[in-house]
Amino acid sequence: MKILIATGNEHKFKEITHILPRRTATGEDIDYVSLKDVGGLKLPPEDGTTLQQNAQIKAVYAANETGLPAISDDTGLEVEFLNGRPGVHTARYAGEHADTDDNNRKLLNELEGLFLGKRAARFRTVACLAMPHGKTMSFEGTLNGFIGFGYRGENGFGYDPLFIVEGSRKTLAEMTDEEKNAISHRGKAFRQLAQHLAELKK
Repeated sequence: MKILIATGNEHKFKEITHILPRRTATGEDIDYVSLKDVGGLKLPPEDGTTLQQNAQIKAVYAANETGLPAISDDTGLEVEFLNGRPGVHTARYAGEHADTDDNNRKLLNELEGLFLGKRAARFRTVACLAMPHGKTMSFEGTLNGFIGFGYRGENGFGYDPLFIVEGSRKTLAEMTDEEKNAISHRGKAFRQLAQHLAELKK
């Protein structure tokens, strides 16, 4: 069985496929394919107003275009002091053409001068599984923590070097893939999704 992971982010593709199972509950092998494997399919703009809408837009489009079950997600970083920002604009926080460093610098600048207790934040992921015939299922996971004062760690991507996990002294970028996947927002959402993969043949 082939399932499309509808993301152009190689780090995210790797993280998701490490979490999802290699077989369905009925014993059928699952082969996860990327956008490159289906001819470099271009996803539509993420113009929804919620994480749920953005995840569904991408998954439904990919399933309809390829005829494959498709999985997509959208993740937001919600900072308490910033009233939930950047939220749905997490990937484009510093502008439409901003890169990761631009986004991280903007966030650090906005929180400058605040002590750690005022830098509470959470990551929230909504994962969507869309079938070519139109059925969709969505799953949510969250991870609480704090925004640190600078970059720490070499693993992960995005805001991971800034995000100190609640109850830990480590940022997400200081954790191994196994440590991160065991607790992360994305791990929680995709483990829920994994429980439903057996339904694909029903």
